[in-house]
Amino acid sequence: MHRFLLLSASALALSACAVGPDHLAPLPPAAANGPFVSAQDPAVATPAPVQGDWWRLYDDPVLDGLVADALTANTDIRVAVARIARARAALREVRADRAPKLGAGASADYGRLPAGQRAPGAPPEDWQVDVGLDVAYEVDLFGRAARGVEAARGDLAASEADADAVRVAIAAETARAYFDAASAAERLEVAERIVALLDKSIVLTGRRQEVGLATRLDTARIGALRNQRQAEVPALRAERQAALFRLATLTGRTPQDLPAEAGRRTSSLRLSQPIPVGDGAALLARRPDVRAAERRLAAASARIGVATADLYPRITLGGSAGSSGAGFDDIFGGGPLRWLVGGLLNWTVNQGPARARIQAAEADSQAALATFDGAVLRAIEETETALSNYARALDRRTALQAARNDAEAAVTITRARQREGQIDSLELLDAERTFADAEAQLAAADGAIGAAQIDLFRALGGGWGR
Repeated sequence: MHRFLLLSASALALSACAVGPDHLAPLPPAAANGPFVSAQDPAVATPAPVQGDWWRLYDDPVLDGLVADALTANTDIRVAVARIARARAALREVRADRAPKLGAGASADYGRLPAGQRAPGAPPEDWQVDVGLDVAYEVDLFGRAARGVEAARGDLAASEADADAVRVAIAAETARAYFDAASAAERLEVAERIVALLDKSIVLTGRRQEVGLATRLDTARIGALRNQRQAEVPALRAERQAALFRLATLTGRTPQDLPAEAGRRTSSLRLSQPIPVGDGAALLARRPDVRAAERRLAAASARIGVATADLYPRITLGGSAGSSGAGFDDIFGGGPLRWLVGGLLNWTVNQGPARARIQAAEADSQAALATFDGAVLRAIEETETALSNYARALDRRTALQAARNDAEAAVTITRARQREGQIDSLELLDAERTFADAEAQLAAADGAIGAAQIDLFRALGGGWGR
């Protein structure tokens, strides 16, 4: 007995040895840690740290409330949270598998024993009762269980990062839906103003036709232009409604339950300050998809150890105690007691399947490493692309703003000439229509800037670390 206990203690002391590779987080390319190539213009971006709740930069309480609702009630986030709970349960299961296994059993049979098998004086018919308690513990000598726990921890961390990635996407999509609804409302207002101006042009042209100063062709051309612009109005209304419906779904509501204030804004949101973007090192540490890929790589590395441990013997220590007798009184009254302790060594001689599993685990680890490298490159690409698109959207708006200012100046001059009698009202309406077209293009440019900003914030990975 003393020797058995000494052997058990020695085996437990050796159980800290775990086979298989220890995970080391891979290093991204050195260039990926530096400043962004497309963030050179200080009017566009600043290297200041990224703000997690970036939507607050717009200083719009309605947007703040909608994003908060989405992060609480969105169904995709609820699915991601449930997957975290499942990963936690899997980790608890693996941890529990390392604990000693305790089992209890009992049986009772009633019957007749032959005379030769009965004790003297025992009745011919009686209960045969047996109770027992078993305990077994597998000594994790080569770290199979420890690596399993390590892999489960990696899976849990990856599922948590996946949930963060869903939060990033939901915050961005909620802001985009709100932006789209406001931009569509602004462009709808401009489109209706253009239609109203064309209606005036049709009336004036009709009067000129009556006195011989215009032809039927002139009236038909203006009428065709008016109907073309009128056709844009229903499409913009549908676009606005679709954005509001999408906003309701993102915030976990039906369209009927969406707050009225969500659709009251009729102008695009403005962000006049440069966007804080940080640098590549901060980006890779913050992006949830990069963190998830690194944790999956850690889990894959740990599973190499799980597979490698199958090359070595498994040692199980155990013991049992029990009692059996004829009738319940014999059991509970101190009947014959049995007990034993011992160990079991199980070693598979045919190691071909185990080595095949090791090779499969190593291949999975290589695939996980490639996935991590791809996530790093994709994070840099998406951020650089979003920065470039945002900068070009700002340039385009600058040019359209200049065109709008010129059109406004042309309207002012035309009005002055019309008051002096140098031109007729139709030329003034043409100038006003050109001005309205310039405003429509500027409104569309503002919507494009909002979309580019959201794309940039989403690429930066903000919105989960609140």
